Amino acid sequence: MENNLTVLFCIVDDFCKEFMPGWKATMIQSNIKKRDRAGQLSTSEIMTIYIHFHQSHYRNFKNYYINYVSQYFGHLFPRLVSYNRFVALIKSVLVPLCFFLQCFYGEKTGIYFIDSTQLKVCHIKREKQHRVFKGLAQKAKSTIGWFFGFKLHLVINDKGELMAFQITTANVDDRKPVANLVKTLIGKLVGDKGYISQKLFTALFQQGLTLITKIKKNMKNCLMPLLDKLLLRKRAIVECVNDQLKNISQIEHTRHRSVWNFLANILAALIAYALQPKKPSIRREVQQLIAVSYP
Repeated sequence: MENNLTVLFCIVDDFCKEFMPGWKATMIQSNIKKRDRAGQLSTSEIMTIYIHFHQSHYRNFKNYYINYVSQYFGHLFPRLVSYNRFVALIKSVLVPLCFFLQCFYGEKTGIYFIDSTQLKVCHIKREKQHRVFKGLAQKAKSTIGWFFGFKLHLVINDKGELMAFQITTANVDDRKPVANLVKTLIGKLVGDKGYISQKLFTALFQQGLTLITKIKKNMKNCLMPLLDKLLLRKRAIVECVNDQLKNISQIEHTRHRSVWNFLANILAALIAYALQPKKPSIRREVQQLIAVSYP
């Protein structure tokens, strides 16, 4: 585990050495004087610890930080701060995390899967008492009932690599962010019935992207290429990714006390997933699918 942490730190630190000087040089200057004193923990150390939490299978960051990092990795982080101070520092790495994630976007393979997953921020019965995301989170109904929070929209390729993501409020239609998510992609896009739309299909087709979904019961059946039917059977790959993000990387919980830390938590989780050596994929079967469809 220590070796993995060291490798992760080297990757993050190399990125920070290139990114931080350029980022600070492009910041808008203010007349307000502020201290720019270096903290006890560097940006790369904060990012490393936070990303590693999502790789560690711990379900609670406080437990991970106090009982794991402080106990066993004090020699790697000699200037480790208290838990409360670290939580306050998380929002300072939000922008670096965002740009760091873009370094791990996957290759354009021509076969993509899209899906959204709910992010609850509190129990539905406490929605009116909730304060952290007041005015931001919204109430919506999913296939498993009502929830209060946001949605995470993901696009992955057939290798399981991330291609794009977007966070919206819970009441946003799944079809609305699609155009922005896939604006640079061509090929085939596989989704569930929630993406059925003639207008969306036409717009994507003109772009060079074919939207593939199952049909509803009240819709007329139509002929579909064999490859498209086979790809529909593999749509569960994107649901596997959502499952890993929720059950391994803990992107969904109701303990958030800051909007910025909520966003940083999702970014760090996506980075942790992108760094996985093995991802849910159908890459080995793609050539077979094409060979069966187009002999």
